[in-house]
Amino acid sequence: MAQPGDEYVDPELEEIKRRKLLEMQQRMQAEEEKRRMMEAEALKRELLRKILTPKARERLANVKLVRPELAELVENQLIALAQSGRLPIPVDDDQLKEILAELASRTRRDFNIRVREK
Repeated sequence: MAQPGDEYVDPELEEIKRRKLLEMQQRMQAEEEKRRMMEAEALKRELLRKILTPKARERLANVKLVRPELAELVENQLIALAQSGRLPIPVDDDQLKEILAELASRTRRDFNIRVREK
């Protein structure tokens, strides 16, 4: 017989509550991670705005459309070099072209396509 103050615990209800709590925690973690990534991206854009001339920024934006992995590599290298003082600031379009050419030649992959006729 149930005493006053005893509560009936429904295991199914408890499982639903546990799942909802877990879902909410995962959503909050995802939002926090997204917020941190957005802050890091904003900081990166700000640093690049200080490092590159407007023309060079435009060129880098165009490269990002075509080869995002190369653009990411260049951005990270520019920031690292500027922070260590090994890069003359601002970097103009011609200097950026040289950097891009150098990195593109190092990261370029050659593809051989063979056509076999039957």
